[in-house]
Amino acid sequence: MTDLFLPLKDETRRLLKRLPGIIDRTFPLPVRFRANLPRDVSELSGLLTSSRENRGASYLGKPALLSAYLRYFLPWNIYRLCRLLDGLPLDLKSSDVINDIGTGPLTLAASLWICRPALRNIPLEFRCVDRTAAVMEAGKKLFRALTANDGKSPNENPQSCPWIIKTIRGELKRGGTLSVELKGKPAALSAAVNIYNELFWNFSPHDLESLEHFANNHARLLSSLTESTGSVLIVEPGIPRSGEFISLIRSGFIRESRVPLSPCTHCEICPLPGGRISDGGKEKWCHFAFDTENAPEELHKLSAAAGLPKERAVLSFILAGPVSKENQSSQAAKIGPPPFRSAKSGPLKIRIISDSFPIQDSIKKTSQKEKGTGKILHAPLSWGRYGCSKKGLVLVKGSREKIDASPSGSLEELALMDGETDGKSGALVAKK
Repeated sequence: MTDLFLPLKDETRRLLKRLPGIIDRTFPLPVRFRANLPRDVSELSGLLTSSRENRGASYLGKPALLSAYLRYFLPWNIYRLCRLLDGLPLDLKSSDVINDIGTGPLTLAASLWICRPALRNIPLEFRCVDRTAAVMEAGKKLFRALTANDGKSPNENPQSCPWIIKTIRGELKRGGTLSVELKGKPAALSAAVNIYNELFWNFSPHDLESLEHFANNHARLLSSLTESTGSVLIVEPGIPRSGEFISLIRSGFIRESRVPLSPCTHCEICPLPGGRISDGGKEKWCHFAFDTENAPEELHKLSAAAGLPKERAVLSFILAGPVSKENQSSQAAKIGPPPFRSAKSGPLKIRIISDSFPIQDSIKKTSQKEKGTGKILHAPLSWGRYGCSKKGLVLVKGSREKIDASPSGSLEELALMDGETDGKSGALVAKK
């Protein structure tokens, strides 16, 4: 278990820098249409967020929207995935199969090629499933250009890549099924990237029961498509609703005896089920943010022109591992806040999940004999970040220099401060 979002390798930065040029060569855009590109990007952004009800099922089949997706959303999605995938424990070997559900323009395959160069000479089979044939065909064309001669020229040479790409027209159903059968052996990795938000978006925010049922059905489906020694990866936009879904499907995977490998440090109750914690009215959900300074300059320029500048990228995700032979605790599969746990312990693994923020310490000092009756003590201003642990939510505090050295996704091993909780969130407290 390591820190997430490690600095990009030189090789990864090099290919990311070339990506906009590869896209332009592969999908030439006439000059007369290029002026409208920022407008098309802005329109597509609306269809993906605030105006979801106005888009059709195959909206990416429209040439202008597909062009906007390929030039803006695809490279940003690849950038996010490259930052994530490089730090995940993906144990892929020769002849393994990867299921990519809701593949779009083969985003996962392109990202793995860019950020995991050790896999490039290993024969792998990708089963890429999407409901829109045009977007998959665009993805195949781009992947050939990316892998041919290291993306340096438009010459396409499929022999340069040992990966087998199979595109399958089909879709994920809300009830927890696929519209097509995936033939062949179970996958070593099943992935669903940026697809579930399209399915759970219309659930009422007050109908937790339906969303939980939905999550359990899809945890069962993805687990059934994956070999018992394999893993399942889900990545979604880093918004509160996605965080809630990730928490629920995490519990579904635990019910399938697949323990979370990342970002979780444990398989206990999720301390961040998407509910509210009193922190200035802000919601707390499991998501991670990281900088975009290594994203291609052309991509930043297009983002600014479309009125969608990105200084940070945000995502929520879960990587569920092999089926455990040990029966998981039924308590671990429940949804709800973790029970009170004594802070007494040795060093505790804590996954940092938030940005840093200044805090005027309001620490509730509670003796074990007088739980709930302690006095509120105030201390000088310090800095903090929230983290997740098997004992629940933890406020990691310290000097600004120390807290800045532990960005979102970092893994810390710290001792809890005995008898102290954060006066605002109720989190246990650790000092760095």
